[in-house]
Amino acid sequence: MLNPQWLRSFSVLAELGSFTRTADQLGLTQAAVSQHIRHLEGELGPLLIRRPRRLELTPAGHACLAYCHEVEQADRRLALRLTESDAEHGEIGLISPGSIGLALYLELLDLQRASPGLAVRHRFAPDSEVLDAVLHNRYELGLVTLRPDDPRLAASLFAEEPLELVVPAGERGETWADLERLGFIDHPDGQAMATRLLSRRFPGHPGIRHLPLRGFSNQIGLLLEPVARGLGFTVIPRHARQAFARQEAIRVVAGGEPVVDTLWLIHRAEWPLSSRARRAVDHLRARISPGVELQ
Repeated sequence: MLNPQWLRSFSVLAELGSFTRTADQLGLTQAAVSQHIRHLEGELGPLLIRRPRRLELTPAGHACLAYCHEVEQADRRLALRLTESDAEHGEIGLISPGSIGLALYLELLDLQRASPGLAVRHRFAPDSEVLDAVLHNRYELGLVTLRPDDPRLAASLFAEEPLELVVPAGERGETWADLERLGFIDHPDGQAMATRLLSRRFPGHPGIRHLPLRGFSNQIGLLLEPVARGLGFTVIPRHARQAFARQEAIRVVAGGEPVVDTLWLIHRAEWPLSSRARRAVDHLRARISPGVELQ
């Protein structure tokens, strides 16, 4: 088995690209870091190409770095297993779609402030990545928009998230002509969301692809900024709209039959949630989806 200290030195060196900074971060001498790398290269072959201003990993170096990450993840999973009964200490790992994630992350930070022994690790991701991350134990909790049918996953209703038509403040957005004049601000799920909502609001019109495109952003937290500046309209989930700081600069166009996404909380079915994860779920349900109980 490879020495964990050698692997740690190599992992940090690969990240920082400097023997000096690696030694400073690890509290070692530069000579000690160099010795660790020499030991690893004695076992695995050349790992680094040393250039005047940078380090480059060899194929063996990339393989070693991937192994380092696997060891770190295994260590993290072991630590989680050993602290499952402790609701005040340890990591809360949650992966979710971006829109509701904007609301969830802030609530989790409030929970962490109340219990400083907790550490929040949150990631925005689409459904496919959420499922993979929970199945492979990289995150204990996940949220998806479609209930999975994999027997390895337990799923319970978490919240409903309506889609909203958002225009600049002072604009109407109540007719198709209004939307044609404004133009569409797109995002990764924008075409699909807009099609679902606008087909109900404006039946008989040609669809979102026939409206002028005024912009695109894959950053959910910034998506409403061009709308607030009068550059177009968008269709976005309510939680993402509520997280926007400048509510006075935008307007939600009411009316029509609502279009609602259902969000499902998932975790591995083979073992119960850790105490801290269950505490986090209870905290989030009370603030995001009151009245919905974990199944």
